[in-house]
Amino acid sequence: MSEFKIAVNESFVPLDVTTDVSDFHAEMREHRLVDQLGTSFVAVRADRHVVRRTEQLIEDSPRSFFKISLQLEGQSSMEQAGREVHLTAGDLAIYDTSKPYVLSFDSPFALMVIQIPHDKLRIPTGLVANAVATRIGASDGLGRVVSPFLMSIATNMEHLKGPAGAMLAKNALELLESLITNQLDVVKTARDPHWDLLRKIQDYVDDNLADPDLGPASVASAVHISTRHLHSLFARQSTTVSTYIRSRRLEKCYLDLTNRALADIPVSSIGAAWGFTDAAHFSRTFKAEYGQAPREARTRALRAV
Repeated sequence: MSEFKIAVNESFVPLDVTTDVSDFHAEMREHRLVDQLGTSFVAVRADRHVVRRTEQLIEDSPRSFFKISLQLEGQSSMEQAGREVHLTAGDLAIYDTSKPYVLSFDSPFALMVIQIPHDKLRIPTGLVANAVATRIGASDGLGRVVSPFLMSIATNMEHLKGPAGAMLAKNALELLESLITNQLDVVKTARDPHWDLLRKIQDYVDDNLADPDLGPASVASAVHISTRHLHSLFARQSTTVSTYIRSRRLEKCYLDLTNRALADIPVSSIGAAWGFTDAAHFSRTFKAEYGQAPREARTRALRAV
């Protein structure tokens, strides 16, 4: 059990794991697909046990993630935000590591978890709170698409590496956004009045990342609001317009740099294609974000294929 506890804490956030099984058996397979984008996929098969994320553990490990849990075999229960949900094979649920939760497995089971950082999701954290610990059935709405998609990942994890992993990490982000947005509509919770406007702004930014002149003034003008209002919308998400633009551009650059089909395109050209007209500035910004220069990121990723 001690080895399993260590593996759980290394793969996820710090957690308290307990069991009453004397001869405990468990196995984990983790694929941290494009670690720079922060997305990881972990498959777990284990005997019955209980997992707790406590206030103290949250305080000791402040980085926050959203998770999608897919029940592959057996059953489980999840408690968060005053709600409790029971999952069987094919069911999905979303939860948030920045808030306490309890996962209970009363018999041997198998599941897969996708873990994505808060700051990589385009949905306000306050809204996501309305979607946690609610069951998304394999035959319900978007679950009909999401559940089989994740099932296929769970059975082919060993083949996911290099550029394929980069694209999958990106797809997982978009999948999680769609899943949560859909779930918010399903549960009909109160929505932030600024949510639709923020999504409109984010969509405009994503559609115009290649424009080197993209910035707060041009964005505000395009969506017909003042720059002051624009800045206040992003301040509510504890970020800035410029930070969002830079982050999305860097993600696009990373995906292109790790794409074998684009291996012959100069690094500087990839940066310029996503709005970084100064090659030196692009290199510095990329390294500050990912801890390695663009050329190094490309070499490592393509070597892993």
